[in-house]
Amino acid sequence: MLKKLKIPVIFAIIVIFLYFIGIMRQNSKSGKSRKKLEIVNVSYDPTRELYEKYNKLFIEYYRQKYGQDVKISQSHGGSGSQARSVIEGLDADVVTLALENDVALLEKVDLLEKGWVNKFPGSSSPYTSTIVFLVRKGNPKNIKDWNSLTEKGIKVITPDPKSSGGACWNFLAAWSYGREKFGNDENKIQNFVKNIYDNVTVMDSGARAATTTFVENNQGDVLIAWENEAIATIREYPEKYEIVYPSVSILAQPTVAVVDKVAKSNGTYQISTEYLKYLYSEKAQEIIAESGYRPYNQKILKKYENKFDLKMKLTKIDDFGGWKKAYEKFFNEGALFDKIYEN
Repeated sequence: MLKKLKIPVIFAIIVIFLYFIGIMRQNSKSGKSRKKLEIVNVSYDPTRELYEKYNKLFIEYYRQKYGQDVKISQSHGGSGSQARSVIEGLDADVVTLALENDVALLEKVDLLEKGWVNKFPGSSSPYTSTIVFLVRKGNPKNIKDWNSLTEKGIKVITPDPKSSGGACWNFLAAWSYGREKFGNDENKIQNFVKNIYDNVTVMDSGARAATTTFVENNQGDVLIAWENEAIATIREYPEKYEIVYPSVSILAQPTVAVVDKVAKSNGTYQISTEYLKYLYSEKAQEIIAESGYRPYNQKILKKYENKFDLKMKLTKIDDFGGWKKAYEKFFNEGALFDKIYEN
C-alpha cells in the first residue's frame, strides 16, 4: 500500500512546491513594481524651492505615465563645490548646476559622455537668470549701477567664485559693465572691478549663504545676487528690500545634465533623462517663471514679462570666449580674480 502511494505523494509534494514557488515569484514581481525609483539631483544653492515644487509635479507626471512612484533627493551648495563633491563620489543621477563649466568638470573624469551639452534644448539650460542688486527698502545708499559699488564706504556682499557658480556670473557681470564704460582698456576695467571687490566685506561660499548674510544677519549695504534669489527675498520681505537693475548685466545660464556613468550604474538613466526633459514642459516652465527664473519657453517668458526687466543689456558667456577661456583668464589659480582680490 505504501509503495502504491509513494509516487502520487511525491508528485503531490512537487506540485505543491511549484505552486508556492509561483506564488513567491508573483509576490516578488509585484513587490518590485511597487518599489520606488530613487534619483538624486545635485544642484546649486538657490534652487531648493524651485526643485521642491518641480519634484512634486514630476512625481505626479511619472506616476500617471508609467504607474511608478519616484523618490527624488536634493543636494544643494555652492555650484563649484557641488561639482567637486560629485567627482569625489557623491551619488548624483542628475546635476543642475549654476554654469556649464561646473558640469563640464564631470566630463573630464568620464562621468559624462561627450556631447552632453546638446542633449537638451538651449545648450541644456531650461531656465536662465541674470545678476542684480538687492538693497534695503528705500535704497538708503542710493545704489544705481555698478559704479555705485566702487564708492567709499559701500559694503558689498557677494560669494566666492572659487566655490560658487553664481559668484562667477557676478564677476563677469561687473566686468561687462567695465567693458561698456572703458571699451577695450583692460587696465581700467581691471581697476574698476578691483574697486568693487575692495568693498566686499563678506565673501561666502555660495549664493544662498550670501543672501543669509545680507538678509538674516543684516550685513552689508548691497548684495550682488541672482535675479531669482532677489525676487524670492522681495516676496518674503516686501517691506524690507528692493531690487536695483544695473544698466548692464549678463545672461546667466544654469546647466543640467544626466550623470551618465552614475545613472547607468544605478539603473536610473531613463528616469533621469525624463526628469530633465520634463523641465521644458509647459507646466514645469510655468513653475520656473513663478519661482523667479526666466523660462526657456519664450511664450511663457512673455507671459511673465512684468516679473523681469527684459530691456536690460545682457552680455553672454560667448562674449568672453566661452567658459574655458573665461576660467583661464579670470578664475583659475593665479588668474585675474586672484590678482584683483589678493592685492
